[in-house]
Amino acid sequence: MKLPISVFIFLLLQLLLVAYGDIKTRKIPNYWALINISIFALLTFLFPEQYRWEMKTFIFPIAFFFVGFILFMLKIMGGGDSKYLVSFYLLTPVDLHESAFLFLLLSTVIVGLFLLIMNALNNFEKILSAIKCMDIPAIKEVFGTKFSYAPVILISWMWFGFENRELMFW
Repeated sequence: MKLPISVFIFLLLQLLLVAYGDIKTRKIPNYWALINISIFALLTFLFPEQYRWEMKTFIFPIAFFFVGFILFMLKIMGGGDSKYLVSFYLLTPVDLHESAFLFLLLSTVIVGLFLLIMNALNNFEKILSAIKCMDIPAIKEVFGTKFSYAPVILISWMWFGFENRELMFW
């Protein structure tokens, strides 16, 4: 399955804006998801081989919705991140969902581990003190912070695009 380069570039530019906004405000506005859903409807006419109204098209978006909702309820991920991922995967051709997901998963693990290590190093004394005093809330305070997820999606999309550049067409 091929990916229209226009869609790849559109999502890349959109992710730059979304990631910037997410870092700056810690929120992803709902209009990004609405834009993507509208564009998906248009793409089903422009590129009917890549974008179809089939159940398998919606498997990853539905999974992201439910997992995102659970992560939102656990205060791990923001609601905007989940809604954006649902709409983002509608613009990824269905045959590329698994590949894009693997890049997203790897990017999440790499960035998450990097941030965990940096957080631990920056708060080393506080963590040691909390461990000595058995102060669990203090440890949670150090590690219980959310991070902007849109930049991770951006990193995964750039990595995915680089590794799959032969799948793109004009």
